[in-house]
Amino acid sequence: MTAPIYRTVDALRQEVRAWKRAGHTVGVVPTMGALHEGHLSLVDRAKTECDRVIVTIFVNPKQFNNPDDLAKYPRTEDSDAEKLAPFGVDAIFAPNPDEVYPNGFATKVSVSGLTDMLCGAHRPGHFDGVATVVTKLFLQTLADRAYFGEKDYQQLQIVKRMATDLNIPTDVVPCPTIREADGLALSSRNLRLSDAARRAAPALIKAMRTLANGLQQNQPIDQLTKAASETILSAGFDSIDYLELRDGAGLAPQTTATKTSRIFAAATIDNIRLIDNIPVFSD
Repeated sequence: MTAPIYRTVDALRQEVRAWKRAGHTVGVVPTMGALHEGHLSLVDRAKTECDRVIVTIFVNPKQFNNPDDLAKYPRTEDSDAEKLAPFGVDAIFAPNPDEVYPNGFATKVSVSGLTDMLCGAHRPGHFDGVATVVTKLFLQTLADRAYFGEKDYQQLQIVKRMATDLNIPTDVVPCPTIREADGLALSSRNLRLSDAARRAAPALIKAMRTLANGLQQNQPIDQLTKAASETILSAGFDSIDYLELRDGAGLAPQTTATKTSRIFAAATIDNIRLIDNIPVFSD
């Protein structure tokens, strides 16, 4: 049975307040739709930890730098609802843009520092759009917990910082990256890859894992990064935005790996920008 779909904040909050009066905990899984197994793993986690679960489906215009990218983003609400049905979620919140950003909307949530690097350096304003919409979704759903994948690790750290700084009583729960059998991190963008690009795309994670192995053996980072970059480009990627070693806690750049280090990468293939990150040392 598919979950009820709510289009307005008032209707959703009326339902959520009834749940809370009954003493239920509420979890939210924020998405932009085009759901895949990565999203569904977040839903499954939320279902095990919360009495009630809301999945939001909203393609947020404020986090797109390129209007063409926004226009091409897949809208698959009907099939998304069908994918969610077996999980027994309690509500789908799928507002129209005018409901989220009504006429006269003039507020922006911006997290300094964490947004200036990695994807933030290549997509100006992107994370302001993310922080703004996530702030609204937390307040609109009144959720006790929110579930985010580690594939978008920078986004995860920004959301955690935002919720802490603004005293929003929603616990941000990180969840592991879900991958295809060949290692490619699941992403809605993968649907737009040509067959040839899809076959080549796993070269990104393979190069990152080779880089991590070298760092574990204390090999020079410059040589490792150069070799990894050459491997990615020779596999068919058009360009690399970044391939960097950073601290997993504060995202500070590093030249030597520590127990909390992560490798971050973003590269373009077939005009599709793919991102990924892995810890240097497995837990």
